[in-house]
This record gives sequence, C-alpha cells and structure tokens, in this order.
Amino acid sequence: MIIVMKAGASKHDRDEVLKRIKELGYKPHVIHGTTRDVIGAVGDERGKLVLQSIESMHGVESVVPILQPYKLASKEVKKEPSLIRLSDTVSIGGKEIIVMAGPCSVEGEAQIIETAQAVKEAGARVLRGGAFKPRTSPYSFQGLEEEGLKFLAKARAITGLPIVTEVINPETVELVAEYADILQIGARNAQNFALLKKVGQIRKPVLLKRGMSMTIQEFLMSAEYVMSEGNQNVILCERGIRTFETATRNTLDLSAIPVLKEKTHLPVIADPSHGTGNYHYVAAMAFAAVAAGADGLIIEVHPDPERASSDGPQSLKPKKFDTMMTKLRLIAGAVDRTI
Repeated sequence: MIIVMKAGASKHDRDEVLKRIKELGYKPHVIHGTTRDVIGAVGDERGKLVLQSIESMHGVESVVPILQPYKLASKEVKKEPSLIRLSDTVSIGGKEIIVMAGPCSVEGEAQIIETAQAVKEAGARVLRGGAFKPRTSPYSFQGLEEEGLKFLAKARAITGLPIVTEVINPETVELVAEYADILQIGARNAQNFALLKKVGQIRKPVLLKRGMSMTIQEFLMSAEYVMSEGNQNVILCERGIRTFETATRNTLDLSAIPVLKEKTHLPVIADPSHGTGNYHYVAAMAFAAVAAGADGLIIEVHPDPERASSDGPQSLKPKKFDTMMTKLRLIAGAVDRTI
C-alpha cells in the first residue's frame, strides 16, 4: 500500500501515520515528492486491507494499493523521476547525462590516476574501477582489493571525481563503503539477496547491474531488495543479456531502457562495454542508449588495453573516449539532454 499525504501536511501528521503503520506490523518508507510526501507500507500482503483505516487519519489524502510486485521501485509510489545525488556537484536522473568511465580493474596507482585525469578532461563525471573482481575463472586476476580502493581514493582526491566500484560479498560492504561514493552490484550478484540486503542498509547510492539472464521484473525485484532495507538510492544498469548470438559478448537490450523508464522512477544507465565486449561497437551503442532515454553510461577506458589485466578488448583508449564524448554531446542535445 502507499499512503499519499496531503499537500502541506505537517511533520506531526506524517509521524503519526508512520507510528500507525508500524503498529499494524508494516515497515514504512517515506518518499519525498515535489509537492507532497508518499509513504510506502511494506509487509505481509495478506493483511494489507487493515492499512485502509489510515485513510481517516489527519493529513492523509488517500491510501492506494500497489499492483506491481516491486512496491518501492514502482511508479505507482512515485510518479516523478528520482534524482540521486552522487556528490556535491553530481546527480543522476535529471537532464544531465552522467558518464562514468575508467578501467575494468585497478592495476596500479599510476594507471588509475592517468585514466582518471583523461576521462575527466573528456567530460566524464564519475570514475569507475574495480578493486574486487568476481571472475569466471579462479585463476584470473581477482583485483587489488583494499590497495585498489586506496588508489581509487587517491585518484578522486586528485581529480574530484566520485568513484564507483564493485562490492562482491556482504563481508566487504563496510570496507568498500569507506572508500566508494557508489556501490556497484555486478551482474553475477544481481540475485545475491544477502548482498542486496546488506547494501540496502548502507546509505550510499547503489548501481545495480541487470543479471545476464534476468527478466525486467526480476531486475526490479532485486532493486526492491535494496530499497526494502531503507536505501532508496538505486541506479539501474542495463549491461546486456545472454542470448544465442555470439558476435558480441552479450546482447545489449536497449529496449529495456524505455521499458524501465515507464515502470520505475529510478534512474537507468547503460553499459555498452560489457554489452558488446568489443571496443569497436561501444560508441555506437552509447549513442543509441542515450537516444533510447538512458540517464547515464558506464564506459571502460584504459590507457593500454592490450596489457589490461581484464576486459582489454572492450576498453576504449582515452583518445577514442574523448572522440566518443564529443559526438555524444550532439546526440544528447538532439534528445534535449546535456553532458
């Protein structure tokens, strides 16, 4: 159920409603709108009719059932797009398209600082880089772990770019959160429900990638796991799904972008690097994603892809990234967005 407060309802009115929701055995989630607050009451579906009694409370405009299985992520709860603050100067979900860029893996201090400076100069607003790397093979490079986080923090101190990096298990969430501005949940962990709950308890933005075999409803249910723990700052990322096609690493499902924008108030970004697995196709898919309505992009950039520890074939060199960004501004302008 969602409880829609009247425009101008007082804090006392809202607090009384929150108290009553808890008394009825439900968990309240306040979502602040532009003119009024909405409160999502999450709990056992079988007893939700008892929540209708809240409609008679002072300051309440209406009590409305949520039809979608994903309650807090649904546009039924919040019709206007959510704007998620990534730093003092960067927010995602508004008119500006936010580009996140950097290497798949942090390989050393010089490498990440060089890349950070290059992508910032080209117009990127967030630095990406993996310190913990879940790999298909146990013999592949697994990341520098905390040392990599320290290198990312140093690159942030030099460039001012907020950082997004992946967290791969519940045990390291607090450690990664000490360094990261955005916690990334990778495709392989998109249904790691213990991890989703844990990052939901951390009040930092979460970039949630779609699992390679997930339906859109399953994807939104994973977002719901994070939000149900109290963290409403979720960014959805379409990064390609597994199909029968072998010409690309994955099949980048660009149709998911407008579908998600219709179903949820959460920002949606695209990852054309993992979506294609080949640097030749990254720019074209980035252009298409922006045209399809994406709020941002996450792009792999490496100063020396031939020697990269992971994902070299899909990484752009800084010069190619700069060229892509120049053209991307034209595409953004055509759809009334900015970069």
